[in-house]
Amino acid sequence: MIIECLNCESKVDAKVLAAHESFDENIGPYKVTFVECPVCKGAMLGYQDVIQIGRDTWDYDDAIRVWPAPDKYVSGYLPDIVRNSLDQAKKCFKAKAYDACAVMCGRVLEGICSIQKTKHKFLRGGLKELLDNQIIDKRIYEWGEALRKHRNIGAHATKEKISKDDARYLLDFAEAICEYIFVLSEKFETFMKSKEKSEKKGK
Repeated sequence: MIIECLNCESKVDAKVLAAHESFDENIGPYKVTFVECPVCKGAMLGYQDVIQIGRDTWDYDDAIRVWPAPDKYVSGYLPDIVRNSLDQAKKCFKAKAYDACAVMCGRVLEGICSIQKTKHKFLRGGLKELLDNQIIDKRIYEWGEALRKHRNIGAHATKEKISKDDARYLLDFAEAICEYIFVLSEKFETFMKSKEKSEKKGK
C-alpha cells in the first residue's frame, strides 16, 4: 500500500499487517489498513474510500494516513468537482507548489459556485451571490474573498509569490468553507428532520 510516512516525510510502499473493510451509510464502503513503513519500521493506519475507475469498475482510492498525526480527511459529503479540487490543492501543498495550491483552492470555490448554480461568470460575483442567497455568511464570504485574491496571485505571472504559510491558510479556508456548505449544513438538515419525526411520533 502506498501511503505517506510521517517520519520519512515521503510516500512509501508500506507492508500491510492487517486490513478491515466496512460500510457507512453516509460515505459508502471503505477500508482501514494497519501497515508498517519499510524504511523506518514505523506503524501507520490508512483509510481508503471506494471510487469509480471505469463504467462498471470500482476500486479503493489512494490511502490517507489517519494515524499518527492524520491529514485532514476530505469528506464524502463533498461533490466530486469540489472534492477533487480540494484533494489536488492538498497534493500541491505537500509538493511545495504553493502557487499551484492557491490556484486549486480557487478552483474549489469555482466548483462551489457551479454546484450552487450562481449566475455570475466570475468568482467575485459568484461569492457575492452566495452571500446574498444566504448560502454563506459574512465571515465565510470574507474567507472566500481572501482566497480569491490569492488565487489570482498564484495564477498570474507576477513578482508576487504565495508563501508556505499563506498556502496553509488558504487550504484551511477552503476546507472550512467546504465543511460549512456541504458537511455541517447537511448534518443540520438531517438533525432537524430527525427532530421533526420524533415530535410527530410524540403527538
